[in-house]
Amino acid sequence: MVVAIGDLVLDVTIAPAGQLRLDADREASIRIGGGGQAANFCAWAAALGAHSRLVTRVGNDESGRRLVAEIEAGGVEVAAVMSEEATGTIAVLLGPAGERTFARQRGAGPGLRPDELREEWFADAELLHVPAYALFVEPLGAAARRAIELARARGAPVSVDLSSASDIEAYGGARLAYQLAMLRPELLFATEAEAAALGVPLEGLAKVPVLKLGSRGVRVYGRRLPAPVVEVVDGNGAGDAFAAAFCAAYLDGATPLEAAGRAVLVSARAVAQPGARP
Repeated sequence: MVVAIGDLVLDVTIAPAGQLRLDADREASIRIGGGGQAANFCAWAAALGAHSRLVTRVGNDESGRRLVAEIEAGGVEVAAVMSEEATGTIAVLLGPAGERTFARQRGAGPGLRPDELREEWFADAELLHVPAYALFVEPLGAAARRAIELARARGAPVSVDLSSASDIEAYGGARLAYQLAMLRPELLFATEAEAAALGVPLEGLAKVPVLKLGSRGVRVYGRRLPAPVVEVVDGNGAGDAFAAAFCAAYLDGATPLEAAGRAVLVSARAVAQPGARP
């Protein structure tokens, strides 16, 4: 069982048919579906054959109920706290080469409190995955740290994905680095931009630091593994697919380099299809 704590939100993905201009219309492909880094991780883990559980907080509204039902249909167990706040929504704007920019309203998710967690949600955890999005805001940050305590008490390793360079800059790279030094995750995933925003070497913060290089592959322990060459359709969710595949392989006994080799194949599959989920 792999467990992730964090957001389950509605993704509205917009792929314009050309350059957007102010005060002008433009045709676009618009898709609506489930998103959120923790939720995407669980969806990919389930698709790869792992048992996965999402610990989250959503609105007790039509969007929240539909998103829970949708991800459960994909094989993910959901431990959800239902809130009177609205379920979060993220607008994902895609560029012509699959690049992304986001506008978000996180809604109910960041309000998850430590006292709302149930110990049984973590009793069978073999790994806990924590997107750094869950560490940037309170009380969700306190809930994530409590989840780490509960998972560690049962001997489960912890993985952290740094999530967002801009959020790291806003939160403070040194502040986050200090937290990571205290948390000591076994696995730490970062893009080059996220690692630069953090401002300290990843190697001193985790047992297995994993640097994602986009189309150039991944670097683990100083060794670069190339990524397959594919036509990028949508980069949204590719990092979550990578982390899920890496964690699943690592739990199955693969070495970090072997896990990275499997993960780049899964992330290549992710960018070659529309949407953030398998």
